[in-house]
Amino acid sequence: MALPFWLCSAQSDFVTAETPARVVVKAGETAVSKIQFRLASGYHTNSNTPSDEFLIPLRLTWEAAPLEVLAVTYPKPHLEKYKFSEKPLSVFTGEFDIATRFKAPPTAPKGARVLTGKLRYQACSDNACYPPKTVTVKLPVEVR
Repeated sequence: MALPFWLCSAQSDFVTAETPARVVVKAGETAVSKIQFRLASGYHTNSNTPSDEFLIPLRLTWEAAPLEVLAVTYPKPHLEKYKFSEKPLSVFTGEFDIATRFKAPPTAPKGARVLTGKLRYQACSDNACYPPKTVTVKLPVEVR
């Protein structure tokens, strides 16, 4: 017996994150972490700068301590035309990297920590969009 379409799709994780490399940074200095994300085949997600204000953007956020987030840099999105939209949409597909530039404040406690990041996105196929999801990313960090 086949499961209903809506039940099967609700159980999918559309985006996965590669395990990021450990970030080592001296107090008072900056460092960059680049994380690779992979979107399941046949799906797209709106970019961080969607084509319409009602579309849900992809966003990577980080907990505040012990590093400060200076900038999150997203890849260049591509415009794709889908049959459900009159104009092309700004999307990501396949694999893409997101870089974050961090600063360790001069007063940052030295030692190893794990930062938690959250990637919020909405996956869509050519026929439907699914409820927004969040992927948790664990970033090992060492302040020296």
